[in-house]
Order: sequence, then structure tokens, then C-alpha cells
Amino acid sequence: MAKKILYRGAEAEICLSKYMGKTVVQKRRVKKAYRIKEIDTHLIASRTKEEAKLIAESRSYGVSVPLLYDVDLAKGIITMEYVAGKRVKDILNSLEETERKQLCRKIGESIARLHNHEIIHGDITTSNMILLNDRIYFIDFGLGCKNGEIETKGVDLHVLMEAFESTHSKYSHCFEYVFEGYKKQFRGDASAVMKKIEDIVRRGRYR
Repeated sequence: MAKKILYRGAEAEICLSKYMGKTVVQKRRVKKAYRIKEIDTHLIASRTKEEAKLIAESRSYGVSVPLLYDVDLAKGIITMEYVAGKRVKDILNSLEETERKQLCRKIGESIARLHNHEIIHGDITTSNMILLNDRIYFIDFGLGCKNGEIETKGVDLHVLMEAFESTHSKYSHCFEYVFEGYKKQFRGDASAVMKKIEDIVRRGRYR
């Protein structure tokens, strides 16, 4: 099977491929010509390793993510399960309100499970979630990290709030449903996280 490029960004290329007879997704980090070769090689390897680790950890904490099949640090390639569902970005606006509410609460519960274990996704948008068989799969942990601070949790959720306001402006109230689910699962002080989100919004206004 010839590789089919699904997405090409500044940092990585995502393509459909075959691995041991299975259709898979390969994420390949892009080499940067402007960086010293040794530094580039080291950065690609460490970022690939960090992302694979976050994906594996997320699964162990009950968050749906693609299965990992192979991690090649030297080439900066993660080979993983192809989740043949629909991006939440593409379906959210066309759902019935009750379905939308249910979906958003599930999203919030999953984010709380990540945050309970100090996993910060780094780019929580509806483009990075796939709905398949009633499960929400989180993809692309390329900007993720481990961090236990309330500030980073607030920033993580604020990214999603902004995604609702821009991509799903008619349904921006859905972030409230996300936070309901988050509050239900989060083991820390959810009101402190909400206060942090409000702080971030204020800071944005006065920039």
C-alpha cells in the first residue's frame, strides 16, 4: 500500500500505511534543515519518545487513544492504530442537543482522567478527537507534557473553550457540558481550575 498523506504540518507528517497486514497511521516528525543535525536528531528522538509515553500512559488511565504498534526513535516515527471514526469537529454541530451534551460530558470526563495523572494534552481541540463506537479517542499528543500545576490544566481546557468559540460558535455553551463532566471525574479542586480559565480569558482581553 502506497502511503497516503492525511496531514502535513510544520512538525510532523501523518500518513496511512500498512504494518503487519493492518492499516495504520504513521506519525513522522519532520527534520529541520536550519537546526544542527545532532541537535535535530536528539530533539526528534526525545519528542517522539515523550509523545509515545503520554499515549501509552493515557490508555492505562482509561482514556481512549490509538494502540501503539511501533516507535522508531531514530527516524522519529510512531506507528499506531488507525481509528476509523469521525472527527468530533465534523459531527458536533449536526448532533441533537441531548447527544451533544452527552458527548461533551464524556470529553470532560476523559480530560479529567488525563489531568488526574498530570497528563497535559497541549492541543485539545475537536480536531484531535475521534468518535468511534461511542468512545472518544484522543489523538496527537505532540504538544503534550507531564505537569501537575493548576495553570497548565487551565490552559489545556482553555484551548478547548476557544475551539468551541471559533469552530462551533453556535454551540459555544457546550464547554459548560465539558466542564460538568470534568468536575465529575477530576480528583482535585475543579473550581480552582475554572478560576484559572477565567484568569486566562481576562488576560487575553487586556493584552
